[in-house]
Amino acid sequence: MEVTTTASSWNEVRADVLAVLLEEGDPLAALADVDRALGGWIADAVRPADYMARRDRTLLLFTHGKAATGRMLLVGMGAPTEGHERADGVRRAAALAAREARTLRARRLAVWCPGIDPRDSAAAIVEGAHLGAYRYEAYKKSDEPRIEHLQILAPRNRQTQGALQRARVMAEATCFARDLVNGPPNEVTPTSLAQTARSIARQTGLRLTVYGPEQLRRMGAGGILAVGQGSRQPQQMIVLEYRPHRTQKTYALVGKGVTFDAGGLDIKTHEGMETMKSDMAGAAAVLAAMRALPTLDVRHRVYGVVGAVENMLGGAAFKPGDIVRAMNGKTIEINNTDAEGRVVLADCFSYVVRHNPDAIVDLATLTGAAMVALGHHAAAVIGNDRALVGDLIRAGQAAGERIWELPLYEEFAEAMRSDVADLKNSGGRYGGAQKGAAFLREFTGGRPWAHLDIAGPAFLDKSEGQAPHLPRGATGFGVRTLLRWLLSA
Repeated sequence: MEVTTTASSWNEVRADVLAVLLEEGDPLAALADVDRALGGWIADAVRPADYMARRDRTLLLFTHGKAATGRMLLVGMGAPTEGHERADGVRRAAALAAREARTLRARRLAVWCPGIDPRDSAAAIVEGAHLGAYRYEAYKKSDEPRIEHLQILAPRNRQTQGALQRARVMAEATCFARDLVNGPPNEVTPTSLAQTARSIARQTGLRLTVYGPEQLRRMGAGGILAVGQGSRQPQQMIVLEYRPHRTQKTYALVGKGVTFDAGGLDIKTHEGMETMKSDMAGAAAVLAAMRALPTLDVRHRVYGVVGAVENMLGGAAFKPGDIVRAMNGKTIEINNTDAEGRVVLADCFSYVVRHNPDAIVDLATLTGAAMVALGHHAAAVIGNDRALVGDLIRAGQAAGERIWELPLYEEFAEAMRSDVADLKNSGGRYGGAQKGAAFLREFTGGRPWAHLDIAGPAFLDKSEGQAPHLPRGATGFGVRTLLRWLLSA
C-alpha cells in the first residue's frame, strides 16, 4: 500500500472513498463546511448528531459532484481522549475505514481526521489502515481489490514523513507475522521457519545461524531435542543477529516456535488442537521484529532466537516421567508433554545468556491460564525486573496492544521443584501462567527478563467483539510492542 500526504482540502482530494474520522462531542461542528457544501445532508441524515461519532459507527454518503471524491465514509471514534488512547481511537477508526473501503471495492482511500493535529493522527491512520485492510488470501481465490493507495489529509513535513515511515514498517511487520501464523502447519514447519529466517537475512543483512539436530546434540540442548523427537520434522534453533555500526546495548528476543502442538502423549482434545498452528506466534513476532530493525535504524544489538519444533505423538515421542537436561545443565522432569513450550525456551534462554544481553524478552503462547485470566484482550507480562516490565507495558500502550502484569511469587517457583530432577515442567492448574514463568526464570542467568504470554490475543477464532484492526486468525500481537520498546530503550 502506497502512502502519501496531501495539503488538499476535503473537496479537492481525489480517491475512491474519503473516510472522515470523527470524535463524539459536536461532530457537526467539525463538518460544518462539509455539511454546507452538501446542502445539509449530514445534519439531516444523523439525528442525534453524536450517534454517528460513536465508536465503530459508519455512515456512507454520496457527494453527487459536490466534491472530487464521490463517496464519503463517516467513521466514529467515540468519546474524545488524549495521548495513547486517542491514537488508539484513530487507529481503530482507520482500520474500520479500510475494511469498509475494501468492501466498497476501493483501490484509493483518503483519510481525514478533522479536529485532531495531523502530527498526532497521521501515524495511527497508517497503522490502522494497513492492519484493517489485511486479508490472508494465500490459499483462497479472491477478486476483491486491494487498497493500493492511502492518502492522508495532512501537511507534508519531515517530522510527519518520518512518523509515517515508521508506522508503515511496523504495520507491515505485523502483517508479516500474521502471514506466518496463518500459514497451514503442513507448510509452516520448523524447516520452513529456518528458510524464512534465511530469506530475512538475505534481504536485511542480518547474521543468521541455524542449529539442526546434530549441532543441538553437541550443544546439549536436551529440551528442544526432547520436544521435537516425536516428529519427522527436524528440530531447529534459529538465531538472527542485528548489529548496527554503533551499538548502545544488547537485547535478546526469544520466541516459542512450536509450529504444531498436538500435545504429545498428553494429547489435546480436537477443539484444543484445531488452532495449534498458532503455537508459533511468539516465533513469528520475533522474526517479524528482527526483519524490521534495519529499516527502523534501531541503535542496539539485538539477538532474535527461535526454538522451532513440532510436538507430536508416536513411538519416539517424549513421555511423562522422562528427565531431560537443558543446555545450561539443569535437569527437567517431564510430567506433562503438553507443557512443552517452556522446555523449548529453556534451551533458547541458555543460549542467549552466553551473549550477556542487557535484557531478555520472550514471547510465547505458553498457557491457557493466561487466556482464562485475561481473555483474548490482553497478554500477560511476568518478569524479574520492574523497569523492564514497565517499559514493555508502556510500549504496548503506545502500540494499542494491552499488556497486564501478573505477580511472580516464590511460591510459584516452589511449585516447579521436582523430587527427582532440578525442575518439573508443570506445576498444576492454578496459577499456571505464573508457574510457567517461574520455570523460565531458572534459565535467565539472573539477567533482566520479561515474559509475554500471548496465548489470548495472538489468534482469534471469532471476530465478534474485537477491534477492527484485529482480524479473525492471527493478529501479529507483540510485533509493534517490541519495536516501540527497542526504539525507546
